[in-house]
Amino acid sequence: MQSNQGNNPNNPQQPGKKRRGPNLAWLYMAIIAVLLGSYFFADTPVKKDISYTQLQSYIDNGVVSSVTVYENGMLKAVVREDQIGVVFGTEAEKHPDKALAVVGPGTEEFNKYMTTVNEARKAAGQQAIDVQFERSRDYWLYVLNFLPFVLFILFFVWMSRGAAGSIGGGIFSVGKAKAEVFDKDNKNKVTFKDVAGLAGAKQEVEEIVSFLKNPKKYTALGGKIPKGVLLVGPPGTGKTLLAKAVAGEADVPFFSMSGSDFVEMFVGVGASRVRDLFRQAKEKAPSIIFIDEIDAVGRARGKSVMTGGNDERESTLNQLLTEMDGVGTNSGVIILAATNRADVLDSALLRAGRFDRQIHVELPDLQERKEIFGVHLKPLKLDETVDVNLLAKQTPGFSGADIANVCNEAALIAARNNHESVGRQDFMDAVDRIIGGLERKTKIMTDEEKRSIACHEAGHATVSWMLRYANPLVKVTIVPRGMALGAAWYLPEERQITNREHLLDEICATLAGRAAEEEFLHQTGTGALNDLEKVTKQAYAMIAYYGMGRTMPNLSYYDSQGRYDYGFSKPYSEKTAEKMDEEVEQLIAEQMERAKRILAENAEGHHAVADLLVEREVITSEDVERILGPRPWKSRQDEIIEDNAAASAASDVAGEASEPEEALTIENNENTTIA
Repeated sequence: MQSNQGNNPNNPQQPGKKRRGPNLAWLYMAIIAVLLGSYFFADTPVKKDISYTQLQSYIDNGVVSSVTVYENGMLKAVVREDQIGVVFGTEAEKHPDKALAVVGPGTEEFNKYMTTVNEARKAAGQQAIDVQFERSRDYWLYVLNFLPFVLFILFFVWMSRGAAGSIGGGIFSVGKAKAEVFDKDNKNKVTFKDVAGLAGAKQEVEEIVSFLKNPKKYTALGGKIPKGVLLVGPPGTGKTLLAKAVAGEADVPFFSMSGSDFVEMFVGVGASRVRDLFRQAKEKAPSIIFIDEIDAVGRARGKSVMTGGNDERESTLNQLLTEMDGVGTNSGVIILAATNRADVLDSALLRAGRFDRQIHVELPDLQERKEIFGVHLKPLKLDETVDVNLLAKQTPGFSGADIANVCNEAALIAARNNHESVGRQDFMDAVDRIIGGLERKTKIMTDEEKRSIACHEAGHATVSWMLRYANPLVKVTIVPRGMALGAAWYLPEERQITNREHLLDEICATLAGRAAEEEFLHQTGTGALNDLEKVTKQAYAMIAYYGMGRTMPNLSYYDSQGRYDYGFSKPYSEKTAEKMDEEVEQLIAEQMERAKRILAENAEGHHAVADLLVEREVITSEDVERILGPRPWKSRQDEIIEDNAAASAASDVAGEASEPEEALTIENNENTTIA
């Protein structure tokens, strides 16, 4: 139930919210608008501007009754009542004070002129013209003269107070840390209950929570609280969410920033922001500083040929190293950082005393995927056909973000098809769309192209079905998806170690599409581009990284430290590179001939699979098994599935499965998933 306290007019200040002071920017803008409006849109002045010669003519003819002389040289002449129509004509109403404004020749010269005029008038028996001398009281003129300076001062104050948020928060806040702060009063608090899966990582970070909650328990025995914890793992695995959960469980302030927030175009800004961030964290200790994507600022120094921004990044890194050394071991400030490129980080950042621990946040296994699906399925309206176990099995290699995307995509597909609830087929379509892309059923293909694609995909299906270590087939389609004209879905094993035989079988199955084109169609097309790219990279990895070459075994040129990122040097000679090329060519040629041999031995089955593909466009593993028969090799997945089926049957006979048997089934199911 939601509280309406926020809408209560009798509760002007809600708990946990600070009252904001008045925004002076609006006051400054109003003043500027008034001044500019007065300056540009003021009415016609009450004094009519004329020349000094014309004024002399009016004075000589007796049109003027009095003249006021100001010290700035301005003259104000008042017209006699009976002469108003002569001087102003139809514009008399615009000049209520009936005055003329003239720039005089000077006080002394004008005084002499008026003395002469008045003496002549007295001699003629006329009334003298009154002449007065006054200080200038046209204060508005002074305001207009100083208006540019006033506007500049107001603009400077506005900028300095950070009112110009759209250009970075003011010129004096450039060096301030832009950290997002989550404190005890934050309503969107994240705890470990909100983090599904990641059992191993949560177990490690729970100790960090214990440090922050009860530091004396460790310091009393002489232990030191770790300064930094680095979360390493693929994108979307929940590193940022896990860091927020640590702060939520420990109930301490949490300062969150991205590594790119430190580096700006201004020199020295990054280092200034690092200092300000640590200052804020120390003031609110115990606290947590979280730097997401720290590789943006923590890359190894001295390895880039770029200048300018690189120098700024290195100075920022140096300041970060200094601040991490400056944080006392028992000050209560812990630095969490996340990256998926730990191999490029500076070694000084990873040494003991800075990031003391590295926690690997890996892709979720079967059980963890079930837990993650459980979280993201809660807001969806599901029907009885949805099986969480099946969804977890069909999404191996999916991160938490990918699973969230699957659930959202399934809901969108169900809504698009006017379903009242989200069903199993909606999830299957969502997985297919995320892996292969959107179906392009409107793409027109000729019969020859359709037959060629079917032959290609049937080659993959046939060879993978006959190879022991190739991934078992799940589904094949010749409906274009994304940029692909056809696609095949497999059930890969979640291995921890991959042998040479595994890699060779995968290369052979990948080359089977091109092999089928050459063997049965006697032609080659561009549709095998993705297969050839994958095979070439995998073969070079076997030779150059995994030490699986025949003529150069047990040699690895893998650069785990990122020293050769820029390609100016290689850890091997040109002769060695030629040997690598020869080994790769020989390896791919051997697997190509192997694929052709398997296809020739199963030509009839291949043609039947291709014909069925042309007819139905989408076939499953059951269709392939009906045509080619059972797989000659029983894969690890098949053994696990049989074991689980036997265990399930035994459990049904017993009436109820015990908890240890259920846990064993889940553990054995870890490797029965599909990519």
